[in-house]
Amino acid sequence: MRITRDLGGGHAWTLHEGVLDDGRRVFVKKGAGAADASGVLESEAAGLRWLAEPGAVAVPEVIAADGDALVLEWVDTAPATAGAAEEFGRSLAALHAAGAPAFGAPWPGYIAELPMGNEAAPDWPSFYVSRRVLPFVRLARDRGALSAADLELVEEACDRVPEIAGPAEPPSRIHGDLWSGNVLWSADGVVLVDPAAHGGHRETDLAMLALFGAPHLGTILGAYREAAPLADGWRERVPLHQLHPLAVHVCLFGEAYRGSLLTAAGDVLAL
Repeated sequence: MRITRDLGGGHAWTLHEGVLDDGRRVFVKKGAGAADASGVLESEAAGLRWLAEPGAVAVPEVIAADGDALVLEWVDTAPATAGAAEEFGRSLAALHAAGAPAFGAPWPGYIAELPMGNEAAPDWPSFYVSRRVLPFVRLARDRGALSAADLELVEEACDRVPEIAGPAEPPSRIHGDLWSGNVLWSADGVVLVDPAAHGGHRETDLAMLALFGAPHLGTILGAYREAAPLADGWRERVPLHQLHPLAVHVCLFGEAYRGSLLTAAGDVLAL
C-alpha cells in the first residue's frame, strides 16, 4: 500500500488516502499519540464488521486493522439528498431490528481515543448510566472541566433514568456515535463510519443524529418511524440520550460543552 495524500487528523489520529497494489483506493487511519492506538482501531474494525453483518446499512469494508493503522474501503462522497435520507431512515430501522445479544458488546469499547465500558448489563438504564454517562462526567470532573456541583446535577439526572427511559425494549444493534460527521453521503446512499457500536437503545442513535444536525433529519426520522414506530415520548427523551455524547465532548474539548451538558441534565430532571 502507498499513501497518496494526507487528509489531516483529529483527536489522536492522522488520516490519509492510499492505494493498494491492485489499484484500489483506501482510507487509512493511523494512531498519532493515542495511548492504545491498536486497541482503538481494532475496536472500530470490530464495530464496522458487526454493523455489516445484517446487510441493513452500508459500511466500508475493513481491509486491514493491524498495529497502529486501520485500512478501509474508500468512499466517494456526494451531496445529501432527500431520497437517500428516506432510504437511510428505513435502513437504520432494519439495522436496529437486527438486535444484539445484550446491552454492551464483546470487544473493548472506545469513543474517539477514550476507553468505554462494553461489559453487558441486565437492562438499558443500568447499562447507560454505569457504562456511558457516569464514567465520562467523572472523568470531566477529574480533568477540571466540570465542578463537583455539575457532577452532582448529572448524577441526579442519572438517578431518574429507570423512571423516564420509556417502555423496556430488547437490545438494538446501534452505531453508538451517529453524529452527522459519521454519516457519509455517496452516490449509492448513506455509508456509516467510525462507530462505537454495541447493543443499546435505538433512540440513542436518533438523538445523536439530532445533536449536531444531520442533513434531511426530518426525512430520516419520518422514514424510520414508518418502518419502526417509536414509543410515546421519544422526542422528550432526546436530552436523556444526549447526556453521553455531551459528556464525552466535555472530556475531549473542555468547558465549551459544559453548558449543553448541564442543560440536557436539567431537561432530564424536568421529565
